[in-house]
Amino acid sequence: MVRSKNIRYGSINEFLDAIHKNLLTSPFPSQSSLAEMFNISRTTVRHTLEYLLEKKIIEKQGNEYHVIRYPNKTDFFPVESSLPDQQIVLFEKAFYQMIKRKELMPGDTFTELQLAKKSHVSSSVVREFLVEFSRYGLIKNTHRGNWHMMKFSREYAEKLFEFRELLETNALTHFLNLPADDHRWILAKELLLKHRTLRETVTINYRDFSQLDYELHSLILSGANNPFFNQSLEIITVIFHFQYQWDESDLKERNVLAIEEHMTILSALISRNDIVAMNELRHHLDTAKRTMINSIQQTYE
Repeated sequence: MVRSKNIRYGSINEFLDAIHKNLLTSPFPSQSSLAEMFNISRTTVRHTLEYLLEKKIIEKQGNEYHVIRYPNKTDFFPVESSLPDQQIVLFEKAFYQMIKRKELMPGDTFTELQLAKKSHVSSSVVREFLVEFSRYGLIKNTHRGNWHMMKFSREYAEKLFEFRELLETNALTHFLNLPADDHRWILAKELLLKHRTLRETVTINYRDFSQLDYELHSLILSGANNPFFNQSLEIITVIFHFQYQWDESDLKERNVLAIEEHMTILSALISRNDIVAMNELRHHLDTAKRTMINSIQQTYE
């Protein structure tokens, strides 16, 4: 009984949250659609609508439900948050993995319910994340609970690399001015050794490069001591997986070249050769930019 009540209260809170954030607008879809959107039973939907009517948050006009006021704090039930931080983190990782595993491809359409069931989180968690993620222009809401994966464009790639170069060159300048006893100099030496080790078996283990790529750019960005710089790396990494998944025919060659470019950057960095380190970073980013644009042209042109 307690569990049933918590489910009902949690569903009401999800509806209230969706109304408050303009994710659920007038007129409401059918009760069956609402049940699918929120991954609940039609009985729970009916109870939720009755509560919203009672609180005069919505009103019934014919067979349709319309919002007449936004909910306030007193309308919510004191149950465990419907959008717990751990679920958002769980779904974020699951969503990125779907992209990397090619389960979500540019041009695909999907629903919030499908992703919720696959990642074992509530549909409200999925909706919250997708609305936030949509600001990058990689997905688009086509209808209530339905989304479309956008296709890349050359203009998007060029803007991405303009942003990335601004971040990383700025961070590298800060990194080169770190005190000699900063632990990140040791990390740079260890990372160079990892690259040398991978280079010995790269023809077989070339897919392992993606982790080293993340570590290098994460290390460079850490020089700025700015959490916003670090967060930017996450979305940039996702975008690269988003695009490169189209064509892996030359992935081995790309990674072999990138390893050499990484080692040149790290060697200059460790030697405190500011000019060479900066020039090599710019060269590496330019190589990555050309690779992405070529991939886009092969896909769409």
